Amino acid sequence: MEGCWGILEKHWNGAKLTDTPTMLEWAKTMTWKGIHSVVELRRTVYEKGVTVAKDALQTVEFRLERNPFLPKWDILIRPASTV
Repeated sequence: MEGCWGILEKHWNGAKLTDTPTMLEWAKTMTWKGIHSVVELRRTVYEKGVTVAKDALQTVEFRLERNPFLPKWDILIRPASTV
């Protein structure tokens, strides 16, 4: 995520992000490693204290590859299988 955020910051460098539609349009025109971003605004307010079921969390955890030196901060998220 940090790599993508850095690319986005460079992409809109100097632009006046005066409102939400402007920010969204800038984010939509960004590319990272030749791939266009998918951007949408969510206005959902999530409840506090809601937890993910253990089996659902294990499914996600299986896709994470943690850096042994920075396990909380440097995580590669592998794509979900499409098969």
